[in-house]
Amino acid sequence: MKDRIKNKTLMERIITAEEAAELISDGMTVATSGFTPSGYPKAVPLALAKRVRENNEDIKINLITGASVGDELDGELSRAGIIKKRLPYQTNKYIKESINKGELEFIDQHISHVAQNINYKFIEKIDIGIIEAVEITEEGHIIPSTSVGITPTIVKKAEKIIVEINTSQPLELKGIHDIFTLENPPHRKPIPIIHCSDRIGTEYIPLDKNRIAGIVITDIKDNTRPLSPVKDIHRNMAGILMEFLEFEIKKGRIPNELLPMQSGVGSIANAVLAGFLDSKYENLQFYTEVVQDSIIDLIDSGKVCCASTTAITPSPEYLERIYQNIDEYKKRIILRPQEISNNPEIIRRLGVIAMNAAIEVDIYGNVNSSNVLGGNMMNGIGGSGDFARNGYISIFFTESTRKNGNISAIVPMVSHHDYTEHDVDIIITEHGIADLRGLSPKERAIRIIENCVHPDYKPQLKEYFFQALKKSKGMHIPILLDKALSWHHRLDVYGTMKE
Repeated sequence: MKDRIKNKTLMERIITAEEAAELISDGMTVATSGFTPSGYPKAVPLALAKRVRENNEDIKINLITGASVGDELDGELSRAGIIKKRLPYQTNKYIKESINKGELEFIDQHISHVAQNINYKFIEKIDIGIIEAVEITEEGHIIPSTSVGITPTIVKKAEKIIVEINTSQPLELKGIHDIFTLENPPHRKPIPIIHCSDRIGTEYIPLDKNRIAGIVITDIKDNTRPLSPVKDIHRNMAGILMEFLEFEIKKGRIPNELLPMQSGVGSIANAVLAGFLDSKYENLQFYTEVVQDSIIDLIDSGKVCCASTTAITPSPEYLERIYQNIDEYKKRIILRPQEISNNPEIIRRLGVIAMNAAIEVDIYGNVNSSNVLGGNMMNGIGGSGDFARNGYISIFFTESTRKNGNISAIVPMVSHHDYTEHDVDIIITEHGIADLRGLSPKERAIRIIENCVHPDYKPQLKEYFFQALKKSKGMHIPILLDKALSWHHRLDVYGTMKE
């Protein structure tokens, strides 16, 4: 352990996961490292869930993380009934079930706001922070693992810190991080990032070693998820994106080498990025919140000069690939705190091209990415809102239908608004692209219906729009509220829109 815990006095604070779990009691607020199943604590949550089950204890905690985390944390604590309130983002099926049954309170929050709200004392107290690290320096500082997330804020604000030293995470990760934190207003200064590759902070998270309550040694690997194979319809979307970028270059609106790009989490985002492998574009820059498989492929192909992010979140196969060649990936990847990776100031300054996925889009350009049928939580808004509102161009991708073609993803009115039409520039489905810039609501409706809707649903949406135009008598956004709501009611009752 001497190569992992450089301060000799801290060796005395090594405890078991079970002993660390005993520090957590009912009513506490616990904050952990981790961002999209990467770099999150595993041993202590597993021990806590085991303790509650074996002793039949009634413990409820509020859980704060950077974003989604692995099953050893979200899943185990949820199945054991330990989580009372959760924020800001999740992808675990047991958490979702608990949220949608009303058993667990969930705060869906923009990723860039989480650390800030803690620092502003909007969240008044963090009792315990649990941090995964690869090393504790001689000074007691923390070298994080495969994500940064809100870890610097947890380290600063939690009353007690438990550090999980994960020996499955390579020591060679040291040097990949760039830790820079923000002061609260009125003392906040500009963030001096002018290019994606700029490093402005330290490779460690400062920590007063006296606040470390215990150190747990573990070797549990990140429980990263395999990504779905690239589908033909996603290749179509990627092709449409490439044509759009070429058009923008010809119009002189973006440079030949493109602008920095952001891509959301998940299989569609990963598949669309794969389209750049066979493209003409070189020296690609990413200013984003996750690095997934396609960005690793692009780095390996020599097409990426810099990928700034807060987490490395590949599939299990790609995670091993990264571990085996970490020194090379460190030349291209920078891991930052999420309040920096998702900061609107930087996104707007760099001119980031934002690319995110939608659950549904309505004919006026409003987007729902978090709730099914208006109130059933899927995952949350995550960081997409940070980029959608502040990006140079805001692009949303969605398959035109869901449930094997039985549901249209383009609807008269979204059942839940995450991004209003003010935040959305481009809609892309496998059928085409709707460029909404400079269009009125009625013009947007015509373009989305004509270019993006599946042929099976185009007649229905045209009929709705023309009825709305007729009955609205000049309304700025023609809406037939009863018919728009009945569209979703048919989904709920019949599960189909093909009647």
